[in-house]
Amino acid sequence: MGMPRDELMDHLTEAFPEAEITLTDLAGDNDHWQAEIVSSQFAGLSRVKQHQMVYAALKGKMGGELHALALKTRAP
Repeated sequence: MGMPRDELMDHLTEAFPEAEITLTDLAGDNDHWQAEIVSSQFAGLSRVKQHQMVYAALKGKMGGELHALALKTRAP
């Protein structure tokens, strides 16, 4: 179970190709990730809206293959 780093990174770079993305495996189980995403797409958006964009990029895998994702998002 869980989502491998490469698959998670693929989803995120597809949605945010220009972003600076840092992934941290919080529990060492490919199931509890922290993603820090710095993207110009987030400029002027609330944190909630930024996080909604990230969840949309994961195409419904949140809560299924991906159990927990801690997000840090900001514009450059």
